[in-house]
Amino acid sequence: MSLTDKAIDQLRELIRTGALPPNSKLPPEQDLAAQLGLSRNLAREAVKALAVARVLEVRRGDGTYVTSLQPSLLLEGLGGAVELLQGDSTALQDLMEVRRLLEPAATALAATRISDGQLAEIKGHLDAMREARDDIERLTAHDAAFHREVISATGNETLLTLLEGISGRTLRARIWRGLVDTQASGRTLAEHEAIFNALSIRDAALSQAAALLHVSTTEQSLREHLRSGEAPPLR
Repeated sequence: MSLTDKAIDQLRELIRTGALPPNSKLPPEQDLAAQLGLSRNLAREAVKALAVARVLEVRRGDGTYVTSLQPSLLLEGLGGAVELLQGDSTALQDLMEVRRLLEPAATALAATRISDGQLAEIKGHLDAMREARDDIERLTAHDAAFHREVISATGNETLLTLLEGISGRTLRARIWRGLVDTQASGRTLAEHEAIFNALSIRDAALSQAAALLHVSTTEQSLREHLRSGEAPPLR
């Protein structure tokens, strides 16, 4: 481990233990370096690294603060990582496996917690998807919003951030383009409708089954594209 890595670990430990709680201001650089037993240069490098990771926020003219440390903030880089993995077939299949493990269970949980207002939002996105059968941009936007609203109903921000990161916008657009081109979009719309219908009657088991079918057909489509050597889709 490099000296910079050790410095990062020391500063992260102060945050983890609550010595530097969320939204608190860090001591001046010289005092922070002395507190950690580091040179000012190492303390500065550790701050820079944790700022990139959204653990710290440098406010020009004011100082450096610990962020809110909310999952949506700390995990927001996951989507960018997924975009970089588009050419790695093994990684994409691993991601689909993770989604297949998480999303059906999350949808079942959503069925037990979803409000009438959230159901209305989901129906609105479903209706918009039906109306935009050949508009890739609108399909992608409302598909993402449909799934976001479903997972939001769980009340679990970490789960929402993870699942959103696994299914990036670029990858959603790619799969919708393939579905429209092959005239298979109707099947996928029907899968979304089945998820909505199960949620609307608050049936957790049926909601889980509908979500599992949806993710499984996506996974199968991914494998077929990988075998054919085409650009791998993910939705």
